[in-house]
Amino acid sequence: MFRSFLRFVAALVLSGTMSAALADDTILTIRSADGVSRSFTMDELEAMPKVGFTTKTVWTEGPHHFTGPSLKAVLEAAGARGTTISARALNDYTIQIPFESLEDGAPIIATRIDGEHFPRREKGPLWIVYPYDSARKYQAEIIYGRSIWQLSDLSVD
Repeated sequence: MFRSFLRFVAALVLSGTMSAALADDTILTIRSADGVSRSFTMDELEAMPKVGFTTKTVWTEGPHHFTGPSLKAVLEAAGARGTTISARALNDYTIQIPFESLEDGAPIIATRIDGEHFPRREKGPLWIVYPYDSARKYQAEIIYGRSIWQLSDLSVD
């Protein structure tokens, strides 16, 4: 009986039915040193203007098309301002991104790879991604280090 239940849950996850049910849950929280705090659902992130590009990564095979809002736009929507962004993953891995390094089109908070949402086991559901193939400046260890997957929250100081 328990195995049947597990197969049912696995089928829901793989089919995307369960992820659709979670679309209204908080997926990203942003905190600012001035006390501003804002949470986003997947639906809210996907309603923002999207940036998309096709690029290879050092963590995946071949080129993939990544889409999502720019990190800069998400921080602006949250009213977060500062000099340093601390991005934290679900496993508590944390990196820092200088606020002044943000551009309108890079990095993005990818919500889709090749048009599909992607689960935790595939670096999802959110991944900070740069257009690595578009310019040499994105092909540096520091940029790769800022490309945090399983993103859960951002703090701006």
